[in-house]
Amino acid sequence: MKMQNNYNPDVLSCLANLSNDEVFTPPKLANEILDLLPKELWKNKNATFLDPVSKSGVFLREIAKRLIEGLQDEIPNLQKRIDHIYTKQIFGIGITEMTSLLSRRSVYCTKEANHEKYAICMKFDDNQGNIFFDDTNHDWKNGRCSYCGASQSEYDREQGLETHAYQFIHNNLPDKIKNMKFDVIIGNPPYQLSDGGAQASAMPIYNKFVEQAKKLNPRYLTMIVPSRWFSGGKGLDGFRDEMLKDDRIRVMHDYHDASECFPGVEIKGGVCYFLWNRDDHGLCRVISHESDKKITETERPLLENNSETFIRFNGATNILQKIKRQKEASFSEIVRPAMTFGFRTFFKDFDSKTSKENYIKVYANRSQGFIKREKLKQGQEFIDKWKVIVPEAIGVGDMKKDLLKPIISEPGSINTETYIMNGPYRSQKEAINVVRYIQTKFFHFLLGLRKNTQHTTRSTYSFIPMQDFSEPWTDEKLYKKYKLTKEEIEFIESMIRPMN
Repeated sequence: MKMQNNYNPDVLSCLANLSNDEVFTPPKLANEILDLLPKELWKNKNATFLDPVSKSGVFLREIAKRLIEGLQDEIPNLQKRIDHIYTKQIFGIGITEMTSLLSRRSVYCTKEANHEKYAICMKFDDNQGNIFFDDTNHDWKNGRCSYCGASQSEYDREQGLETHAYQFIHNNLPDKIKNMKFDVIIGNPPYQLSDGGAQASAMPIYNKFVEQAKKLNPRYLTMIVPSRWFSGGKGLDGFRDEMLKDDRIRVMHDYHDASECFPGVEIKGGVCYFLWNRDDHGLCRVISHESDKKITETERPLLENNSETFIRFNGATNILQKIKRQKEASFSEIVRPAMTFGFRTFFKDFDSKTSKENYIKVYANRSQGFIKREKLKQGQEFIDKWKVIVPEAIGVGDMKKDLLKPIISEPGSINTETYIMNGPYRSQKEAINVVRYIQTKFFHFLLGLRKNTQHTTRSTYSFIPMQDFSEPWTDEKLYKKYKLTKEEIEFIESMIRPMN
């Protein structure tokens, strides 16, 4: 007779795969993050924990399990131990009313913390217990929320609809925890909000939760967030600068493929989680989980000398330092803005064919055409020069998958913002040599150190050194010029897809 499979999966593992909007944390990942914390916390009956962005309650549930085990000797009676832990040590704030109910169900075994029959803690006087949710409003000023930056046109909604006015970052802490000092703040915050722009444009919001948590000055802070802040992200310059210069970030786990943390969820550029230790300064232990599940680990500063961004590949730092020692200009200096000629991606007002004089060629989104020269209002100085253009959006932000496909933009041609132009160049020969340079693994590797989404800007090219384009360039020639070792060359070759 065939045996029945009685395996019952953890409901929170199943829930973790349901949403791309508010990404739920699988229990396995929650425990990996909790493992960053000192073990002695689980034996400390006075240690306090806050999840200010509780969704499923998984962090609080797993913390409670560890404390229940760790405090056996200190508080032998199980019920007294549970009552103490739940009333004195673990606290949460739901990001919505629904997630607060879900969190209470996960932690207290009932959505009402004081339920007489089902609640496992017997000391709460109200139904919220220590997992709070209060309706919160945005503070609209000039069309934006002064706390989170949300667009009033997007989120000023009628009562009953979700406004994404998250309590933790809107100066609305529950009275019960407003003046508390926490040993640990932990969580998986919301990642972004629509900013009211075209084509589902979004702005990051996770940075505001990290900043607010630091203001509460816990002993330890750990959160899992998108890795885009390492080198890009709309409005993240100040956040990136502060984080990379903070030597209290002692551990950083960086996942290039977010699905390793959140199965079935795509987050371009990957995710990371970190441990911030208020009272301990020093180098950061960087653990890089690369897309092929290769793991490297090293101790280094988050901000390398002469860099403005985080170098997420441990094997890249020596290569980059060798290149920087040459003190060459950056290729980014000849990369022009996407709107150099003033035409948006969706521009289509051109003739598909023409042989008339006084017309210029337009490289546009998946098409080409011609417009009268007089229609051009900016960028005239580049029209009659040799240029090279590459798409502004390339791949997915993974150097092992992305491939640049440069196009020579001849004299008498321009481009829409679909492309980013570099140049101009003195001759067709120079333009051809630039194309050859762009097609090297060396070029792609250095671009990939800055590019962790599909989009490219001028700053994305900042690690790439300028060359003498009167001569052609190959990988072999570049490796020799920068005195790269056999191991460094192999590392570059292993990181880049074939240049077909």
